[in-house]
Amino acid sequence: MEETNKLKEKLTSNCQPEHMELINESHMHAGPASESHFKLILVSGHFAGLNPVKRHQFIYKLLSEELSGPVHALALHLFTPEEWAQELAVPDSPLCAGKNI
Repeated sequence: MEETNKLKEKLTSNCQPEHMELINESHMHAGPASESHFKLILVSGHFAGLNPVKRHQFIYKLLSEELSGPVHALALHLFTPEEWAQELAVPDSPLCAGKNI
């Protein structure tokens, strides 16, 4: 829970999200379940005018410390409020290739 809280705090203070879901998907991956694999759904006016690559770069830079250590994977689904109002569904994350071995 500690890593989840750190990520949420950074994202909230830097993105002022209108909607945020940070889903721990570590249990879907090989190895011990921990706080290492996440899916982020983030809706923020901060993303207006930024293409998807720039949005991802912003989040990767913001969370660079966590991504270089305890967080192994982060699936990003980043939207402006207008895009979110039109979004029908966010895709499910696949199981890790080594999960069923």
